[in-house]
Amino acid sequence: MRLETLVATWSAVKATRSRNAKIAALAELLDGRGLTEIDRIVAWLSGELLQGKIGVGYAGAHAASKTEAAPSSTLAMDQVDAVFTAVQATVGKGSKAKKAGLLATLFGDATPEEQRFLMGLLTGELRQGALAGVMAEGIARAAGVPGASVRRAAMLSGDLRAAARAAFDGGEHALTAFRVTLFAPLQPMLAHTAETPGEALERLGEAVLDFKLDGARIQVHKDGERVRVWSRALREVTGAVPEVVAAARSLAVDSAILDGEVLALTPDGRPHPFQTTMRRFGRKRQDRVAALKDSLPLTPFFFDMLYLNGQELIDADGLARAEAMAGALPDGLIVPREVTSSVDAADRFLEQALEGGHEGIMAKSPGAAYLAGSRGKGWLKIKPAHTLDLVVLAVDWGSGRRKGWLSNLHLGARDPAGGFVMLGKTFKGMSDELLAWQTRRFQELETHRTEWTVHVRPEQVVEIAFNEIQTSPRYPGGLALRFARVKRYRSDKDAQDADTIETVRGIHQARGGGSQP
Repeated sequence: MRLETLVATWSAVKATRSRNAKIAALAELLDGRGLTEIDRIVAWLSGELLQGKIGVGYAGAHAASKTEAAPSSTLAMDQVDAVFTAVQATVGKGSKAKKAGLLATLFGDATPEEQRFLMGLLTGELRQGALAGVMAEGIARAAGVPGASVRRAAMLSGDLRAAARAAFDGGEHALTAFRVTLFAPLQPMLAHTAETPGEALERLGEAVLDFKLDGARIQVHKDGERVRVWSRALREVTGAVPEVVAAARSLAVDSAILDGEVLALTPDGRPHPFQTTMRRFGRKRQDRVAALKDSLPLTPFFFDMLYLNGQELIDADGLARAEAMAGALPDGLIVPREVTSSVDAADRFLEQALEGGHEGIMAKSPGAAYLAGSRGKGWLKIKPAHTLDLVVLAVDWGSGRRKGWLSNLHLGARDPAGGFVMLGKTFKGMSDELLAWQTRRFQELETHRTEWTVHVRPEQVVEIAFNEIQTSPRYPGGLALRFARVKRYRSDKDAQDADTIETVRGIHQARGGGSQP
């Protein structure tokens, strides 16, 4: 199949807000394709490469995108895929230049719209709305099978492409063959948001409340002495977490699949900042893991059990899974938990979590099944957000549905010595009306622009909600906001009223960021 065919569908999908129109476009593209093409279509339009990471960052992709585009399309999808494979295989001395040459040639053979697609694919910024749920429905429609069957197969396999192959190759019968399988990790269940415990209980009634720990999400599979551990992104991390392996082996059960968090704790039992915990991951050499294990031990906490002694539990209700876990694990391995319908009790539980240094609580419906890979309505996260008044330094043009609007804000804190210190970017929390307003506003404040970015006079103050301040070598101030989103513009404030970098550093230190182990 030609790349232009895929890109035409991508363009159509990102141009519409209609879920049904997106599904119809994807189904039309998938219909009648061979399994190899289906694999690529599902992966690429979900924003993934078949090869995984190929060693190309934003800078490398951006440099390639500067190559003069071809006047007409000549690329086939298998040609593009072969380039990705060649780039991934290019290692050693001079590999950076060789990768750049391969990408420049690829981009030079691509039309302008194909270049935009390739840029988004390589940087993880397609943002076209063909997320897993929409793609699953497109697969189902093209293959003539129920959408629920595709979603369940994808949930159980942790791989939408595997579900797609089964749907097209064997129909619904093939999809029913998917089962919870030890050492085949499942996509984690995700949560919606509630502002307060009261709102959560109003929506759920009685709820199972858990501390929301700001650690690394893990999924642990145990069969006898054999234990393997996966991250939230389903990357195996067994070698990085020997404490988790030891804890799983100590359990008095034959087999289990557990969902939880692992985090580094201070001597008084409070959590270290998220970034400190993450120092334990990505270490390939076992001697480094051993050294960090001594200086930065990890503690696992589990909040769900998906499989126990040969029995699948994902379809059981939440309370039944909680009871199964309570009977199989010691209290010290289970996240602090309370079952209540009382708003006062839920408020107190949230206070306990925050006083303990955790980021909030989870409220879960006792009757909710485990919806792997989905953001289930039965799970709500409650995380009090903090805000800063910051100054907009520049704005990036949007892509996809936001094309033509100024979208991604560059945020700065005031430096009392003069100027502003950048703390990161955000494009979250913006309605269409707000996007339209800020597009007009920042062009009025424009000082100069590049292809992607409009630089502005530092005059507009914006109130930004965030969950954490983390250390970052990317920015001159050494700090960056985590999960930043726009709360409102403060036209009643001048730039000199914005929060200072000292305020930001103070918040960071108060939350434990000032003392690294």
